[in-house]
Amino acid sequence: MPIVELLEQCMTAAQQLGYAVRHEWLNSRGGGACEFSGKKWIFIDIAQSPEEQLDQVIELLRKDPQLDQLHLSSELRSLVDRRRAA
Repeated sequence: MPIVELLEQCMTAAQQLGYAVRHEWLNSRGGGACEFSGKKWIFIDIAQSPEEQLDQVIELLRKDPQLDQLHLSSELRSLVDRRRAA
């Protein structure tokens, strides 16, 4: 599956988990997750490649305990599971 499709699936999963997703120019410093005003946010650095963005979002999502309740494509589930095992 193309990287961009996987990234879109990750962002959809993040939104289903209650994250607001923001795309910002962060000059390749990377984004991250935070919570303020009772809302969870993921900031994605648009200066990074799609592969780097995907890695960032998977890394954040793999830590969310509710992720297992979502239906993910087999390829995305495999990526997340490999990250959890590492």
